[in-house]
Amino acid sequence: MRYRRAYHAGATYFFTVNLADRSLRLLVDHIDALRDAVRHVRRDHPFNIIAWVVLPDHLHAIWQLPDGDADFSTRWALIKANFSRRVPTGERIRDSRRQKGERGIWQRRFWEHLIRDDRDLQIHVDYIHFNPVKHGHARRVIDWEYSTFHHYVRLGWVTADWGCDDGFDGDFGER
Repeated sequence: MRYRRAYHAGATYFFTVNLADRSLRLLVDHIDALRDAVRHVRRDHPFNIIAWVVLPDHLHAIWQLPDGDADFSTRWALIKANFSRRVPTGERIRDSRRQKGERGIWQRRFWEHLIRDDRDLQIHVDYIHFNPVKHGHARRVIDWEYSTFHHYVRLGWVTADWGCDDGFDGDFGER
């Protein structure tokens, strides 16, 4: 089955990528392996990271691809494969995956959204940074270690108490 994807060279995309077994904590337990996998892929297939958050069982990212390049699918395939080679085996593998020589770490697909404009970008950056609070992994955004939020604070783009407003309901508008 072919999935329709919006491929636009040089565009900016929001992604959600999930583990196959959402009860695992592989992504944070092996964060260095994930970071190394991303660095390795970026060396040969560059892209700019606008925002990123890694949770135990899934991650969200916003990338801007280089001019003339729309191939985010290859980049994700390579990141997943590289990470999978770096972590111990032992996950449950279905026969269909075993026959193809695949590990059972990742969901086969991922979700992407083409960022339309600056407002859409800001909504998705905020969504990424607030996601650990939404999922109950942190009480405050600043408390979650695996997020570009800390980079945004260092640059002065947000304050460390962003998202801590008692009246904030976590609704970021349409996605």
